[in-house]
Amino acid sequence: MLHFPQWKIILISLTCLAGVIFASPNLMSTKSLENLPTWVPHKRVHLGLDLQGGSHLLLKMSIDEILKETLEAIRDDVRQRLRKERIGYTGLRSTQSSVLVRIRKAEDTERAYKELRKMIQQLPGSVFTGAGSADLSVSKDESDAITISPTEPAITERINSAMGAAIETIRRRVDELGTTEPNIQRQGRDRILVQVPGFDDPQKLKDIIGRTAKLSFHLVHPTVTPTDAKQSVRPPGYDIYASSDGFSQEYLLKKRAIVSGEDLVDSQPSFDQRTNEPVVTFRFNTSGARRFGKVTQANIGRPFAIVLDNKVISAPVIRDAILGGSGQISGSFTVESANNLSILLRSGALPATLTIVEERTVGASLGADSVRAGAYAALIGLIAVIVFILIAYGQFGIFATAALVLNLCLIIGTLSLLQATLTLPGIAGIVLTIGMAVDANVLIFERIREELRIGKSSINAIDSGYTRALGTILDANITTFIAAFILFWLGSGPVRGFAVTLSIGILTSVFTAFTVTRVMIAWWLKGKRRTDIEVPI
Repeated sequence: MLHFPQWKIILISLTCLAGVIFASPNLMSTKSLENLPTWVPHKRVHLGLDLQGGSHLLLKMSIDEILKETLEAIRDDVRQRLRKERIGYTGLRSTQSSVLVRIRKAEDTERAYKELRKMIQQLPGSVFTGAGSADLSVSKDESDAITISPTEPAITERINSAMGAAIETIRRRVDELGTTEPNIQRQGRDRILVQVPGFDDPQKLKDIIGRTAKLSFHLVHPTVTPTDAKQSVRPPGYDIYASSDGFSQEYLLKKRAIVSGEDLVDSQPSFDQRTNEPVVTFRFNTSGARRFGKVTQANIGRPFAIVLDNKVISAPVIRDAILGGSGQISGSFTVESANNLSILLRSGALPATLTIVEERTVGASLGADSVRAGAYAALIGLIAVIVFILIAYGQFGIFATAALVLNLCLIIGTLSLLQATLTLPGIAGIVLTIGMAVDANVLIFERIREELRIGKSSINAIDSGYTRALGTILDANITTFIAAFILFWLGSGPVRGFAVTLSIGILTSVFTAFTVTRVMIAWWLKGKRRTDIEVPI
């Protein structure tokens, strides 16, 4: 056990050296790092919101809007099915929780009821709930009226889907801002927590996250103006939209969109080659480009509107057929607003409106205080442990202390290499690891003392101490590692930060407390060149 091949000694030494090298950038200033050669590691540990400050937002999704869109989809499906079967109906409308339709002829009611029941689909089940339930409830009454209502499980499924889509959309938007390690998670039924460390422009963050960004392209009515539509009967299939520039200009647009933002595959800020004004360029996928090209080819000379969140941002006239699947949006943009809009379009639209219900800005001074307090806690814990180990185990305590310092370097170096985010709970995990690392050495040294008491030689006692303590060390650390894994799996945000540092600390502490100290003791014994020396513990 105390004999190490040369390759093992080299590998252990390189591992310790790598830990020191990767941890060292955290002790340097940004200016000093910039002056270092490019081949030298420059990565540092990212600090979380509680350490370096940043923006904290709690968003609420509009459940009523999700339900409204669900009912509109049901209503459209009912209309298409009844028209396809040539069943006359009247009074097709949506209420707060259902869709109502009245059949004109009583003899068609049963046929319509059977057709509309075909809309019902089974929701997927789960391990805990078993078979899934129906997504719709279809009923009829004596007045030839049929009611179609989404079931509660279907509404819950729709909300869960919308929340998942919203979280992914928010994550893409925040990532476009160039931030690192944002914390985005669901809270409760309809709320999303967003924490962005180090982002010093909370208003921009709110503007980027809060906009729904539903983009669509609509044809403008060729003859009827919005004023005419208000004064007389509005043309069927058309609606009035306001301009997004804050003026009172309105447009009478066809409700059905030519192409929607779901068909966009890219969007970038650019400049108009003729006017040098900021614009936003876009590109459709194959199906979107085909539909857009077909409509523009058939409507040359007719204006069409680009609508963002039910506001017209531009209404150019179609001069030529747009067959390439790409174009540009102009509308009195600044460079920043063009960039923000391109981010919104690239990330996709939110499934429903998000409102800010809580906003907090964590200042850098609070973060600096937290870092200082955490550093003091780690330093005091380290000094206390070193003093104890030196008093209790003498020269062997020096070996344990050196391994403890290396352990700390390996933890910081690994966090830097992985570009992990360090939070206050993460610092707590490091402090806990310091105690656990010494605990392994205590088990080894106490085992050596027991071997010496029964009359074994120093070399045999040390060898047996390390061999027999290994099982106990592994048992203790594996159980702790399992707990840390569960915390990482089920937790989020700061809880995961604690689990990450604790898991890394367990691996490094076993390596330094068992392997590194054993190498040090082997070197020390080799330097003495004796086998009957007195073990100083």
